[in-house]
Amino acid sequence: MEARVSAEASISHHQVPVGDIELHAAVCGQGPAVVLCHGFPGLWYSWRHQLPALAAAGYRAIALDMRGYGRSSAPTDPAAYDRVNTVADVEGVLDALDVDQAVFVGHDFGAHLVWDLPDWLPDRVRGLFQLSVPRVKPMPIRPSDAFKYLASQHFVHLEYFQEPGVAEAELDPQPRRFLATLFHALSGANRYLDCWEHPAFVDGRRNGYLEVLPEPPALPWPWLTDTEFDYYATEFGRTGFTGGLNWYRAEDRVWEQNGAREQRPIEVPVGFIAGSVDPVLQMLGEHPFEQMEELVPGLRGAEIIDGAGHFVQMERPEAVTSAMLGFLGEVHR
Repeated sequence: MEARVSAEASISHHQVPVGDIELHAAVCGQGPAVVLCHGFPGLWYSWRHQLPALAAAGYRAIALDMRGYGRSSAPTDPAAYDRVNTVADVEGVLDALDVDQAVFVGHDFGAHLVWDLPDWLPDRVRGLFQLSVPRVKPMPIRPSDAFKYLASQHFVHLEYFQEPGVAEAELDPQPRRFLATLFHALSGANRYLDCWEHPAFVDGRRNGYLEVLPEPPALPWPWLTDTEFDYYATEFGRTGFTGGLNWYRAEDRVWEQNGAREQRPIEVPVGFIAGSVDPVLQMLGEHPFEQMEELVPGLRGAEIIDGAGHFVQMERPEAVTSAMLGFLGEVHR
Protein backbone atom coordinates (compact mmCIF):
# COMPACT_ATOMS: atom_id res chain seq x y z
CA MET A 1 0.00 0.00 0.00
CA GLU A 2 1.63 3.20 -1.20
CA ALA A 3 1.28 6.29 1.00
CA ARG A 4 2.35 9.87 0.51
CA VAL A 5 1.70 13.16 2.27
CA SER A 6 -0.31 15.68 0.29
CA ALA A 7 0.11 19.43 0.10
CA GLU A 8 -2.40 19.54 2.98
CA ALA A 9 0.16 18.47 5.58
CA SER A 10 -2.36 16.66 7.81
CA ILE A 11 -3.80 14.44 5.05
CA SER A 12 -2.03 11.31 3.82
CA HIS A 13 -3.05 9.68 0.54
CA HIS A 14 -3.07 5.91 0.12
CA GLN A 15 -3.55 3.59 -2.84
CA VAL A 16 -5.26 0.61 -1.22
CA PRO A 17 -5.31 -2.75 -3.06
CA VAL A 18 -8.82 -4.23 -2.89
CA GLY A 19 -9.32 -7.42 -4.87
CA ASP A 20 -8.34 -6.73 -8.46
CA ILE A 21 -8.54 -2.93 -8.18
CA GLU A 22 -7.06 -0.09 -6.13
CA LEU A 23 -8.98 2.51 -4.15
CA HIS A 24 -7.64 5.91 -3.23
CA ALA A 25 -8.15 6.96 0.38
CA ALA A 26 -7.39 10.34 1.94
CA VAL A 27 -6.72 9.79 5.65
CA CYS A 28 -6.57 12.42 8.38
CA GLY A 29 -6.16 12.03 12.13
CA GLN A 30 -6.06 9.19 14.65
CA GLY A 31 -8.80 7.58 16.71
CA PRO A 32 -12.14 5.88 16.01
CA ALA A 33 -12.63 5.49 12.26
CA VAL A 34 -15.08 7.51 10.19
CA VAL A 35 -15.35 6.43 6.53
CA LEU A 36 -16.75 9.05 4.14
CA CYS A 37 -18.36 7.91 0.87
CA HIS A 38 -19.22 10.44 -1.84
CA GLY A 39 -21.66 10.24 -4.76
CA PHE A 40 -21.94 11.64 -8.29
CA PRO A 41 -20.07 13.71 -9.35
CA GLY A 42 -17.95 13.70 -6.23
CA LEU A 43 -14.45 12.85 -5.05
CA TRP A 44 -12.70 12.39 -1.71
CA TYR A 45 -12.29 16.17 -2.00
CA SER A 46 -16.01 16.62 -1.39
CA TRP A 47 -15.19 16.06 2.31
CA ARG A 48 -12.31 18.59 2.41
CA HIS A 49 -14.07 20.69 5.05
CA GLN A 50 -14.87 17.75 7.31
CA LEU A 51 -11.52 15.91 7.24
CA PRO A 52 -9.46 18.32 9.38
CA ALA A 53 -12.34 18.97 11.77
CA LEU A 54 -12.87 15.25 12.37
CA ALA A 55 -9.15 14.78 12.94
CA ALA A 56 -9.00 17.70 15.36
CA ALA A 57 -11.85 16.14 17.34
CA GLY A 58 -9.96 12.87 17.76
CA TYR A 59 -11.21 10.74 14.86
CA ARG A 60 -9.49 8.94 12.02
CA ALA A 61 -11.27 10.31 8.94
CA ILE A 62 -11.01 8.19 5.79
CA ALA A 63 -12.42 9.83 2.66
CA LEU A 64 -12.55 7.57 -0.39
CA ASP A 65 -12.46 8.13 -4.09
CA MET A 66 -15.18 5.56 -4.68
CA ARG A 67 -14.70 2.88 -7.35
CA GLY A 68 -14.78 4.62 -10.73
CA TYR A 69 -13.68 8.04 -9.52
CA GLY A 70 -10.53 10.09 -9.20
CA ARG A 71 -7.41 8.10 -8.37
CA SER A 72 -9.33 4.85 -7.77
CA SER A 73 -9.61 2.14 -10.41
CA ALA A 74 -12.49 2.50 -12.84
CA PRO A 75 -13.65 -0.79 -14.39
CA THR A 76 -15.51 -0.26 -17.67
CA ASP A 77 -18.12 -2.99 -17.09
CA PRO A 78 -21.19 -1.61 -15.24
CA ALA A 79 -21.61 -5.01 -13.56
CA ALA A 80 -18.42 -4.27 -11.61
CA TYR A 81 -20.34 -1.58 -9.68
CA ASP A 82 -22.95 -3.87 -8.17
CA ARG A 83 -23.45 -4.23 -4.44
CA VAL A 84 -21.22 -7.28 -4.12
CA ASN A 85 -18.27 -5.32 -5.46
CA THR A 86 -18.96 -1.99 -3.74
CA VAL A 87 -19.41 -3.68 -0.35
CA ALA A 88 -16.19 -5.62 -0.93
CA ASP A 89 -14.47 -2.28 -1.59
CA VAL A 90 -15.50 -0.96 1.82
CA GLU A 91 -14.53 -4.15 3.61
CA GLY A 92 -11.19 -4.24 1.80
CA VAL A 93 -10.36 -0.68 2.86
CA LEU A 94 -11.20 -1.48 6.49
CA ASP A 95 -8.98 -4.55 6.39
CA ALA A 96 -6.09 -2.75 4.70
CA LEU A 97 -6.19 0.12 7.19
CA ASP A 98 -6.61 -2.20 10.22
CA VAL A 99 -10.06 -0.88 11.12
CA ASP A 100 -12.42 -3.27 12.93
CA GLN A 101 -15.50 -1.01 12.96
CA ALA A 102 -16.34 2.42 11.61
CA VAL A 103 -19.05 5.01 11.45
CA PHE A 104 -19.93 5.38 7.77
CA VAL A 105 -20.89 8.71 6.26
CA GLY A 106 -22.65 8.72 2.88
CA HIS A 107 -23.83 11.28 0.35
CA ASP A 108 -25.82 10.67 -2.84
CA PHE A 109 -24.79 7.26 -4.29
CA GLY A 110 -22.45 6.92 -1.33
CA ALA A 111 -25.53 7.14 0.90
CA HIS A 112 -27.24 4.41 -1.13
CA LEU A 113 -24.30 2.13 -0.43
CA VAL A 114 -24.02 3.12 3.23
CA TRP A 115 -27.71 2.39 3.86
CA ASP A 116 -27.01 -1.21 2.79
CA LEU A 117 -23.93 -1.76 4.96
CA PRO A 118 -25.67 -2.78 8.21
CA ASP A 119 -27.23 -5.66 6.26
CA TRP A 120 -24.18 -6.61 4.21
CA LEU A 121 -21.41 -5.93 6.78
CA PRO A 122 -23.16 -5.94 10.16
CA ASP A 123 -20.02 -6.59 12.24
CA ARG A 124 -18.11 -3.65 10.74
CA VAL A 125 -20.71 -0.88 11.23
CA ARG A 126 -20.69 1.22 14.40
CA GLY A 127 -23.19 3.76 13.05
CA LEU A 128 -24.30 5.74 10.00
CA PHE A 129 -24.41 9.46 9.31
CA GLN A 130 -26.27 10.12 6.08
CA LEU A 131 -26.53 13.20 3.88
CA SER A 132 -29.29 14.12 1.41
CA VAL A 133 -30.75 10.66 0.70
CA PRO A 134 -33.33 9.33 3.19
CA ARG A 135 -33.90 5.60 3.38
CA VAL A 136 -37.12 4.68 1.59
CA LYS A 137 -38.77 1.43 0.59
CA PRO A 138 -37.28 -0.23 -2.50
CA MET A 139 -38.94 0.23 -5.87
CA PRO A 140 -41.59 -2.43 -6.59
CA ILE A 141 -40.33 -2.66 -10.20
CA ARG A 142 -36.93 -2.82 -11.84
CA PRO A 143 -35.31 0.63 -11.63
CA SER A 144 -34.58 0.85 -15.37
CA ASP A 145 -38.28 0.21 -16.11
CA ALA A 146 -39.23 3.04 -13.76
CA PHE A 147 -36.68 5.33 -15.42
CA LYS A 148 -38.09 4.55 -18.89
CA TYR A 149 -41.62 5.35 -17.71
CA LEU A 150 -40.53 8.68 -16.25
CA ALA A 151 -38.62 9.50 -19.44
CA SER A 152 -41.82 9.09 -21.42
CA GLN A 153 -43.03 12.24 -19.68
CA HIS A 154 -39.91 14.41 -19.26
CA PHE A 155 -36.11 14.41 -19.20
CA VAL A 156 -34.77 12.13 -16.46
CA HIS A 157 -31.04 11.86 -15.88
CA LEU A 158 -31.47 8.34 -14.48
CA GLU A 159 -32.67 7.13 -17.88
CA TYR A 160 -30.25 9.31 -19.85
CA PHE A 161 -27.28 7.73 -18.08
CA GLN A 162 -28.27 4.11 -18.73
CA GLU A 163 -26.84 3.43 -22.21
CA PRO A 164 -23.03 3.32 -22.13
CA GLY A 165 -21.44 6.02 -24.23
CA VAL A 166 -24.45 8.30 -24.65
CA ALA A 167 -23.87 10.65 -21.73
CA GLU A 168 -20.09 10.40 -22.12
CA ALA A 169 -20.31 11.72 -25.68
CA GLU A 170 -21.86 14.91 -24.33
CA LEU A 171 -20.11 15.31 -20.99
CA ASP A 172 -16.53 14.05 -21.37
CA PRO A 173 -15.48 16.74 -23.89
CA GLN A 174 -16.70 19.56 -21.63
CA PRO A 175 -16.19 18.59 -17.98
CA ARG A 176 -15.91 22.17 -16.71
CA ARG A 177 -19.20 23.22 -18.23
CA PHE A 178 -20.99 20.09 -17.03
CA LEU A 179 -19.66 20.25 -13.47
CA ALA A 180 -20.44 23.95 -13.08
CA THR A 181 -23.92 23.46 -14.52
CA LEU A 182 -24.78 20.49 -12.32
CA PHE A 183 -23.20 21.85 -9.14
CA HIS A 184 -25.16 25.08 -9.51
CA ALA A 185 -28.49 23.45 -10.43
CA LEU A 186 -28.34 20.99 -7.52
CA SER A 187 -27.23 23.59 -4.98
CA GLY A 188 -29.34 26.00 -3.00
CA ALA A 189 -29.97 27.85 -6.27
CA ASN A 190 -32.69 25.19 -6.63
CA ARG A 191 -32.77 24.99 -10.44
CA TYR A 192 -32.31 21.26 -10.95
CA LEU A 193 -35.96 20.37 -11.48
CA ASP A 194 -36.01 22.77 -14.44
CA CYS A 195 -34.91 19.72 -16.43
CA TRP A 196 -38.33 18.12 -15.86
CA GLU A 197 -39.86 20.86 -17.97
CA HIS A 198 -38.12 19.35 -21.01
CA PRO A 199 -38.92 16.10 -22.85
CA ALA A 200 -36.39 13.29 -23.08
CA PHE A 201 -36.66 13.40 -26.89
CA VAL A 202 -37.40 16.14 -29.39
CA ASP A 203 -38.44 15.00 -32.91
CA GLY A 204 -36.77 11.67 -32.27
CA ARG A 205 -33.51 13.26 -31.08
CA ARG A 206 -32.44 12.75 -27.47
CA ASN A 207 -32.10 15.89 -25.37
CA GLY A 208 -28.71 16.34 -23.72
CA TYR A 209 -28.18 17.07 -20.05
CA LEU A 210 -26.66 20.46 -20.79
CA GLU A 211 -29.64 21.37 -22.96
CA VAL A 212 -32.14 20.99 -20.13
CA LEU A 213 -30.33 22.73 -17.27
CA PRO A 214 -29.85 26.50 -16.89
CA GLU A 215 -26.47 28.11 -17.43
CA PRO A 216 -24.66 28.70 -14.11
CA PRO A 217 -23.31 32.06 -12.97
CA ALA A 218 -19.58 32.61 -13.20
CA LEU A 219 -17.40 31.29 -10.40
CA PRO A 220 -16.52 31.84 -7.63
CA TRP A 221 -19.72 31.17 -5.68
CA PRO A 222 -20.20 31.64 -1.93
CA TRP A 223 -19.61 27.93 -1.35
CA LEU A 224 -17.17 27.04 -4.15
CA THR A 225 -13.95 28.86 -5.04
CA ASP A 226 -12.18 28.77 -8.38
CA THR A 227 -9.39 26.69 -6.87
CA GLU A 228 -11.81 24.14 -5.40
CA PHE A 229 -13.69 23.88 -8.68
CA ASP A 230 -10.44 23.43 -10.60
CA TYR A 231 -9.69 20.30 -8.57
CA TYR A 232 -12.93 18.67 -9.74
CA ALA A 233 -12.51 19.85 -13.33
CA THR A 234 -8.94 18.56 -13.52
CA GLU A 235 -9.79 15.15 -12.09
CA PHE A 236 -12.86 14.56 -14.27
CA GLY A 237 -11.05 16.03 -17.26
CA ARG A 238 -8.46 13.31 -16.75
CA THR A 239 -10.79 10.38 -16.02
CA GLY A 240 -14.02 11.21 -17.82
CA PHE A 241 -17.37 10.32 -16.27
CA THR A 242 -17.82 6.64 -17.17
CA GLY A 243 -16.85 5.32 -13.74
CA GLY A 244 -19.39 7.51 -11.98
CA LEU A 245 -22.09 6.79 -14.55
CA ASN A 246 -21.59 3.06 -14.09
CA TRP A 247 -23.04 3.36 -10.58
CA TYR A 248 -26.32 4.32 -12.27
CA ARG A 249 -25.99 1.49 -14.79
CA ALA A 250 -25.61 -1.05 -11.98
CA GLU A 251 -28.91 -0.04 -10.33
CA ASP A 252 -30.84 -3.06 -11.66
CA ARG A 253 -28.22 -5.46 -10.32
CA VAL A 254 -28.19 -3.73 -6.93
CA TRP A 255 -32.00 -3.88 -6.82
CA GLU A 256 -31.91 -7.60 -7.59
CA GLN A 257 -29.17 -8.32 -5.06
CA ASN A 258 -30.91 -6.43 -2.27
CA GLY A 259 -34.25 -7.99 -3.17
CA ALA A 260 -32.77 -11.43 -2.65
CA ARG A 261 -31.83 -10.48 0.92
CA GLU A 262 -33.96 -9.87 3.97
CA GLN A 263 -34.13 -6.09 4.37
CA ARG A 264 -34.02 -5.69 8.14
CA PRO A 265 -34.70 -2.39 9.90
CA ILE A 266 -31.51 -0.47 10.69
CA GLU A 267 -30.93 -0.62 14.43
CA VAL A 268 -27.46 0.93 14.67
CA PRO A 269 -27.33 4.66 15.54
CA VAL A 270 -28.12 6.83 12.52
CA GLY A 271 -27.89 10.58 11.98
CA PHE A 272 -29.31 12.38 8.96
CA ILE A 273 -28.89 15.86 7.49
CA ALA A 274 -30.06 17.49 4.25
CA GLY A 275 -30.64 20.85 2.64
CA SER A 276 -34.20 22.18 2.61
CA VAL A 277 -34.10 22.68 -1.17
CA ASP A 278 -32.29 19.48 -2.06
CA PRO A 279 -34.15 18.16 -5.15
CA VAL A 280 -33.57 14.60 -3.96
CA LEU A 281 -36.11 15.17 -1.21
CA GLN A 282 -38.62 16.43 -3.77
CA MET A 283 -37.99 13.52 -6.15
CA LEU A 284 -38.54 10.90 -3.44
CA GLY A 285 -42.19 11.88 -3.10
CA GLU A 286 -44.27 12.72 -0.08
CA HIS A 287 -43.30 11.85 3.48
CA PRO A 288 -39.84 10.30 2.96
CA PHE A 289 -39.04 10.94 6.63
CA GLU A 290 -42.08 9.00 7.78
CA GLN A 291 -40.77 6.02 5.82
CA MET A 292 -37.34 6.47 7.35
CA GLU A 293 -38.73 6.41 10.87
CA GLU A 294 -40.29 3.03 10.08
CA LEU A 295 -37.25 1.61 8.27
CA VAL A 296 -34.57 3.10 10.56
CA PRO A 297 -35.51 2.62 14.22
CA GLY A 298 -31.94 3.61 15.11
CA LEU A 299 -32.51 7.13 13.77
CA ARG A 300 -31.30 9.69 16.32
CA GLY A 301 -32.66 12.70 14.46
CA ALA A 302 -33.00 14.36 11.06
CA GLU A 303 -31.74 17.92 10.60
CA ILE A 304 -32.76 20.10 7.66
CA ILE A 305 -30.51 23.05 6.77
CA ASP A 306 -32.58 25.96 5.52
CA GLY A 307 -31.65 27.17 2.04
CA ALA A 308 -29.05 24.47 1.33
CA GLY A 309 -29.21 22.19 -1.65
CA HIS A 310 -27.79 18.79 -2.54
CA PHE A 311 -24.12 19.45 -1.75
CA VAL A 312 -24.88 20.32 1.84
CA GLN A 313 -21.45 19.30 3.18
CA MET A 314 -19.86 21.92 0.90
CA GLU A 315 -22.63 24.53 0.96
CA ARG A 316 -22.99 24.53 4.76
CA PRO A 317 -19.78 22.87 5.99
CA GLU A 318 -19.87 24.24 9.53
CA ALA A 319 -23.45 23.07 10.15
CA VAL A 320 -22.77 19.63 8.71
CA THR A 321 -19.52 19.21 10.60
CA SER A 322 -21.16 20.31 13.86
CA ALA A 323 -24.01 17.82 13.41
CA MET A 324 -21.58 15.07 12.48
CA LEU A 325 -19.40 15.67 15.53
CA GLY A 326 -22.42 15.78 17.81
CA PHE A 327 -23.59 12.44 16.44
CA LEU A 328 -20.14 10.86 16.74
CA GLY A 329 -19.87 12.07 20.31
CA GLU A 330 -23.08 10.22 21.18
CA VAL A 331 -22.02 7.04 19.35
CA HIS A 332 -18.65 6.90 21.10
CA ARG A 333 -19.80 8.10 24.51
